[in-house]
Amino acid sequence: QVQVVESGGGSAQAGESLVLSCAASGRTSGLYRMGWFRQAPGKERTWVGAISRDSDRTYYADSVKGRFTISSDDGKNTVYLRMNSLEPEDTAVYYCACGKSVYDPSNESDYIYWGRGTQVTVSS
Repeated sequence: QVQVVESGGGSAQAGESLVLSCAASGRTSGLYRMGWFRQAPGKERTWVGAISRDSDRTYYADSVKGRFTISSDDGKNTVYLRMNSLEPEDTAVYYCACGKSVYDPSNESDYIYWGRGTQVTVSS
């Protein structure tokens, strides 16, 4: 069993920054990819980005590229999402998930274990 827990959410004004953390514990061997997703009120969940635990290669959605940065610690079980230049459109519940390494890192069906989410609210 694997547990995934997000933290660091909160409120911010446009232009400010926030850093989210994702800690994965349990039997994580073989789960080489960790991803971030978000879901705004009344909208479908969308992919934000991902990182490969073995290679540290990162992937980003076009909507956040250049503003958001994903990184991991030395043990590869903690992932961070740094969000710079926040916009009101970034308001959403942010989810962290882990799964097997696949060709398309944006495919949420390939992620097996999910956190419960953390709220990020950005005001203008």
